[in-house]
Amino acid sequence: MLLVFAASYLLISLPQCKSDNNNKPEVQPSASQAAHPPVQQVPIPVFNTDSAFVAVKKQVAFGPRVPNTEAHRKCAAWIVGEFKRHGMTVIEQKFQAPHYKGGTFDGNNIIAQSNPENPRRVLIAAHWDSRFQADQDTKDKNKPILGADDGGSGVGILLEIARLLKEQPVDIGVDLICFDAEDQGNDADDGQDHSQTWCLGAQYWSKNLHRPGYMPQFGILLDMVGGANPKFQKEGISMQAAPGIVQKVWSTAASLGYSNVFVEENGSPVTDDHYFVISNARIPMIDIISRPGGTRSGFVAHWHTHDDNMDAIDKNTLRIVGEVCTAVIYRTYNGVL
Repeated sequence: MLLVFAASYLLISLPQCKSDNNNKPEVQPSASQAAHPPVQQVPIPVFNTDSAFVAVKKQVAFGPRVPNTEAHRKCAAWIVGEFKRHGMTVIEQKFQAPHYKGGTFDGNNIIAQSNPENPRRVLIAAHWDSRFQADQDTKDKNKPILGADDGGSGVGILLEIARLLKEQPVDIGVDLICFDAEDQGNDADDGQDHSQTWCLGAQYWSKNLHRPGYMPQFGILLDMVGGANPKFQKEGISMQAAPGIVQKVWSTAASLGYSNVFVEENGSPVTDDHYFVISNARIPMIDIISRPGGTRSGFVAHWHTHDDNMDAIDKNTLRIVGEVCTAVIYRTYNGVL
């Protein structure tokens, strides 16, 4: 992705929710989601960076994962198989969505569930498709990109978390969702609102939840979480809709020694999958997205270019984000957060 909205637009577009003391709108979990102290604490398992890296590499090996392509279909089957291998219950949510350039995408949201019947749930998500054109490149702008970081890195972390949940179970429901057709939107800077052309899978899922009344305690979205020298600011929509969840994640990162990466800076709002999850499903969800600066877009230098390949992936970044997300899940169960 991605598009950046002005703050004034967001204040109009976000759902009306209860505000905190700083008058920031926040989506609140339902009363039935109130935390219950666990009977026995579970130690936080060690996140295996090599496992996550291999999972990213495997996705890239299929080629660009653009909907309606063979690479897309093969990668979907592989992701589903990996989640099942790790003991997850998997739902493939097939959908069709129009592309702004014409035609229809056959999309597939992949929903992997741990303890699917447990009412106390946490949601971690990423998108698994890659962009249909390298519109930010200087060469081969009309050819699709591999999307190692922009899509692949987040999915790699989700697959490793699935493995950890099998190895070290917790009595809490965890949903790992791979949204499709996130990165196929209109990037034209023409003053028009093209937001609805993005995040097609998240738009569909948020209006057609895989379970009636589905409401996790909170959600975390991972986007571009594998590049070198990351900088994770407190993204604007996240801070307006779920500042408490942002604080939960950033305080966890600081406790692990990563305050130099999860920085105490407010970032501009980004039109990402979480925007539609919040506005349509009213689920409190935040976005972890690297915006290191130094580029015209503000995103990583390889954003929407052919340089978004395995050379763009840094194992240290995968490890940091993976450890933070893993700690958030297990500390939430243990009642520490």
